[in-house]
Amino acid sequence: QVQLVESGGVSVQLGGSLRLSCAASVSFFGWYGAGWYRQPPGKERELVATITSGRSTNYVDSVKGRFTISRDNAKNTVYLQMNNLKPEETAVYYCNVRWKDTYWGQGTQVTVSS
Repeated sequence: QVQLVESGGVSVQLGGSLRLSCAASVSFFGWYGAGWYRQPPGKERELVATITSGRSTNYVDSVKGRFTISRDNAKNTVYLQMNNLKPEETAVYYCNVRWKDTYWGQGTQVTVSS
């Protein structure tokens, strides 16, 4: 059974940095595209960043220049480095991987206080 486990979510202050990790128990991880999404309180889930199997990346405009998505195929892990965090980025952050199927993690809470 495929599992994605996110970690790294904590409470930080305005302007702080965090690195989220998502470890995936899938075979052929390198073939999967991956993404990070977030769901702020009372709002819908939204895309934050994606990375393809070829390591091409894409970001929502609001995080460009501050967030970096990366992957380590040897560790079956996707990362999201988040810098200069803002209170409005408080959310549950989810990762997913997708190839023939799409799988989601359980989410990790990020809280940014002012």
